[in-house]
Amino acid sequence: MAHELEQKALASYLEDHNLKHTKQREAILEVFLNAHGHITGEELYQRVRERNRNIGYTTVYRTMKLLCDAGLAIERNFEEGVTRYEVEHKHHDHLVCVRCGKIVEFECPTIESEQNAIAKEHGFHLLRHRHELYGHCPDCQEREQRGPR
Repeated sequence: MAHELEQKALASYLEDHNLKHTKQREAILEVFLNAHGHITGEELYQRVRERNRNIGYTTVYRTMKLLCDAGLAIERNFEEGVTRYEVEHKHHDHLVCVRCGKIVEFECPTIESEQNAIAKEHGFHLLRHRHELYGHCPDCQEREQRGPR
């Protein structure tokens, strides 16, 4: 079974919280894990519906909240009013194009080191952070320079 580790983690979380283990939750997790990248709730819903027409939007939304609570997904809000989800994995930061919505993940040891130094300087013990940079991607910059056609 693909994503066996995540399926076991979900089953364990459900058992620990006295929640039902359902085929719908399993199906949503499987579609989510195969999505790769940053998927909106609506996009996920459409993909789930391709596999199972009986799963409703509310079930997808509630399951994604549950997956976030279980540590299997992260909820991101790069754009106003749009929630995206990504698989919980190694820490990384994001570049977000405010024109086309393109999202680029990146890692920078220098940024991580500086954040830690700043926190230490101010007596903070960091628990987590979110680093998002907003701008225009190369494609959008090029389109802007070419102008309307």
